[in-house]
Amino acid sequence: MIRVLIVDDDFMVARVHAGFVAAADGYEVVGTASTGAAALADVERLRPDLVLLDVYLPDMTGLEALQRLRAGGSPVDVVVISAARDVESIRSALHGGVLHYLVKPFDRRTLERWLADYAALRADLAREPQLAQDDVDRLFGRRVAAAARPVTTPKGISPETLELVRGALAEAGRDGLSASEASERTGLARVSARRYLEQLVAQQEADVRQRYGTAGRPERRFTARSARGATPAGPSPAP
Repeated sequence: MIRVLIVDDDFMVARVHAGFVAAADGYEVVGTASTGAAALADVERLRPDLVLLDVYLPDMTGLEALQRLRAGGSPVDVVVISAARDVESIRSALHGGVLHYLVKPFDRRTLERWLADYAALRADLAREPQLAQDDVDRLFGRRVAAAARPVTTPKGISPETLELVRGALAEAGRDGLSASEASERTGLARVSARRYLEQLVAQQEADVRQRYGTAGRPERRFTARSARGATPAGPSPAP
């Protein structure tokens, strides 16, 4: 198993990225850290194979943490995952020997492709005493999946949070979720959970229906189309 440490000061983003990694074949998340100091301590304590490193951390930048890792002789592989796209940050990352630099936001498939390529590369390095030019090109990033263009979402909608809600809705299956249930599963406020659920409906990834109870207002329930099929569900008949 490839052991991964995730470093991000936003617990929700860290949770989403942890889900991406845990779903990839041959990977396990061994820890998460929200500060540079915690990241340095966790690399020493947990000995991960790979670190997914954000740049914006509360106590030091991720790039400063990277410099300290290299100064201490750490050979851990690092991928920077950050909204920082200025030349100096990218240059510092390259000087720190990162394997790749993914610009937030990106879609799930971008990270999945990179993880698959990295796993294959590790297998090649373990198996072959010498590498062909194609393998060397992969090692130095020429064939590693490039960062995707930024994902466009409406104002106030975070791609990472949208992915979190999407995952919760998929896990709920055919029963779906109300906004309150989505709030409980994701840690979002109810009004935020409803906004993200409605965004999935607008993107035609989910359906919404009214469920009538014995008393009070009907409950709006959201269901992933992958669970219900592509045909929108109509309202449940009143008893």
